[in-house]
Amino acid sequence: MDLDKLAKTANAMVADNKGLLAADESTGTMGKRLQSIGVENVESKRRDFRELLVRAKGLGQFISGVILYDETLRQKAADGTPMVKLMQGQRIIPGIKVDTGAKDLAGASGEKVTEGLDGLTERVAEYVKLGARFAKWRAVITIGPHLPSRHCQHVNAHALARYAKICQEGGLTPIVEPEVMMDGDHDIDRCDRVTTQTLNAVFDELFAQDVALEGMILKPNMVIAGTECKKQAGIDEVAERTVLCMKRCVPSAVPGLMFLSGGQSEEEATARLNAMNAKFGSTPWKLSFSYGRALQQSCLKAWKGDQANVAAAQAALLERARANSAACAGAYKKKAA
Repeated sequence: MDLDKLAKTANAMVADNKGLLAADESTGTMGKRLQSIGVENVESKRRDFRELLVRAKGLGQFISGVILYDETLRQKAADGTPMVKLMQGQRIIPGIKVDTGAKDLAGASGEKVTEGLDGLTERVAEYVKLGARFAKWRAVITIGPHLPSRHCQHVNAHALARYAKICQEGGLTPIVEPEVMMDGDHDIDRCDRVTTQTLNAVFDELFAQDVALEGMILKPNMVIAGTECKKQAGIDEVAERTVLCMKRCVPSAVPGLMFLSGGQSEEEATARLNAMNAKFGSTPWKLSFSYGRALQQSCLKAWKGDQANVAAAQAALLERARANSAACAGAYKKKAA
């Protein structure tokens, strides 16, 4: 294992107020996104959308890396240029989602375990040859009346650590993503407790399996109330609670925390990250972003599957990328309506 190389990639991912663009939606999930703008879910349309993302001129000023789906890592643009080469031309690091999705967890009704460990060593070797430098694995933790179970937290933590170790041995910097879901009517206190439990379980397993913390990135959820909770916390409370939770749980050796957006709106995800860095940012690790919908939503709506709208779609993407880059510096200011 080349720890210096892994750590160099991890630090490059969170350098210069940059974050990640998550464009690793599965074919099914991408289909739902395309359906929302009336576009057929076919390979050429998935390629066209992801091509416009990585061709957006100047994206590399704000985005350090893009998480890709297997299909996209292997794809060529419409003119025959490999997608990876387009990214490298913008000094954007190619990454790859390596899990195969969350499946029902035996003995735990309503809970999931993420699969994909079988054959992972061989897939990592192939992805490195294809140009990937980092990987991502997402675990799903649901909050409910009697959820999550410790069983679910520990099974997913164990899988995350196994994945991370396999990636490091194979030369990919792992992103460890234990997502405590926003779905539900739980309050912010419950989210805080569950996030703390989950992160403690994850780092216990990372230590047990000798994962090098200097050569990984954590992709956590923010500490927020469930989407159906009647009492929603303000921007500053979310920011403060999130940073305090992370300080309790995340060792200082980890180079960066790149928050997921989950079900947050574009504006919410940016404003909350900004408040963390502007008001509570005295932390041992960088606080950055790894957003999917919170970077793509406006872009997708502007595109509408029409080549004539590519420039407008790229402008929308760059606007969100620039805003989140500013949030990494605690310098974001919402534009007047």
